[in-house]
Amino acid sequence: MATMPWFVIGPSTLVSFIGLLRGPDKTPPESAEDPSGAIVDLVIPALNEEQNILMTLSSIARQTLQPRKVVLVDDGSSDRTADYARALGDELGLNLQVIRRRAPIGKTPTLKRESRELDADVEVILDGDTFLESENYIERLVEELYKAPGIASACGIVQPMRQRDRREICQAPPLRDFLASHEDFAPREQGAWHRFNRAITNFYRGILYTFLQRFIYRGQMVVFGSIINPVGCAVAYRRKYLKELFDHYEPILGDDLTNSEDIFIGFAMLNEGYRNVQLQDVTVRSLEPEFPRLAHQLYYWSSSFLQSCYYFDGLLRSPFKGLRRWKQKREARHYDQTHPDSPRQHRRGEPYRQPWGQGYTGRFGRPMGWAVFMSALEKIAFPTTLVIMLILQLWGPLLITFLAEMALVIIILMANAPGHRFRAFWQAIAVTPLRYGSLLFDAVNIGRFATDLWITRNRRWRK
Repeated sequence: MATMPWFVIGPSTLVSFIGLLRGPDKTPPESAEDPSGAIVDLVIPALNEEQNILMTLSSIARQTLQPRKVVLVDDGSSDRTADYARALGDELGLNLQVIRRRAPIGKTPTLKRESRELDADVEVILDGDTFLESENYIERLVEELYKAPGIASACGIVQPMRQRDRREICQAPPLRDFLASHEDFAPREQGAWHRFNRAITNFYRGILYTFLQRFIYRGQMVVFGSIINPVGCAVAYRRKYLKELFDHYEPILGDDLTNSEDIFIGFAMLNEGYRNVQLQDVTVRSLEPEFPRLAHQLYYWSSSFLQSCYYFDGLLRSPFKGLRRWKQKREARHYDQTHPDSPRQHRRGEPYRQPWGQGYTGRFGRPMGWAVFMSALEKIAFPTTLVIMLILQLWGPLLITFLAEMALVIIILMANAPGHRFRAFWQAIAVTPLRYGSLLFDAVNIGRFATDLWITRNRRWRK
């Protein structure tokens, strides 16, 4: 969610419009892999999640495709996260392994260790404050991963976890029966102030997620067959690719894989020529931070995106390699026409197929690099322009820009809310102050990133 500055008049919006009008790559996939034989393990990184972990495990138990093993990594919790998980795991008959650390070491080392210690084909990462709303969530992700060897990660649609969502899952089997006999394990009701703060965040994030996932990311999937990075709270990886990624970058960066590991992983997969796909038909619910902590998370997301652009500059510079890539494709087509018996002619079909390897990215770039470049341009240019217009008191141009941009937001949100367009209209207006506030805060994030990069030279970026 870090790639967009929440200002919709820009090239990313235009690309999504074009993509949705044009349609996807029509090449039929011809994968030789059978998803029915895939071994799936699920990893839950958790820190002080006793109020949420029961809902997470309950949603796993309801899945149509059950993981072979569920590994809960309690990263030094000070509450009873591990005890709650063990009790419910035994009740549900989950093959649950609990790893309890004395002190927190972070999510990145957790993913790295489990990618090496597990031997599954697919590794699903599910945060301890997230539950799978769709009962076929894992099954659909595995099916999508096995459509083509070039797909490295798959995720669904994420939406904020509302209070009524928590009540519904607690009142549904199997969690209802467990809580009836373990009343002391029941999640506590939050006070009015906490509910108010979370309601603000959920309102803002719900609209943001609709715009990004139902429009921007959907358009990127059509044009490029990928999004920039998967949604890290509920994502399935090909474990082999994930392990290779950590093996490659650990000697270079250690565990300092930017302030948000899922963004770095997404960039690294694109850099290899793999794809990160998002499905529109399955959903998860994730607990959002309360409003006072919203700026903290915005910093992590935005800074991680900028840090990843810095590390993967070859991917970022893809638009400037377009002519070279076009010549290479033309030569490849000519070779195929003059050598009909070459092994290239017998490759299995795959939509959005491209050569793998970092060397190819460095020389020719990637089509998805266009999305990275445009997002980086918007991330830096929009907040900077807004600040300059405010300093110079350019009220006329600012008002015209504001009205045009808000009109476009209203159109997009209403188009993606069939049956609720009137509500979407007022939501688009009501969320405007928060949108522009986050846009101005991105100017602060840019300054902090520039300070780390060129003044303090602090590259210990880590979650």
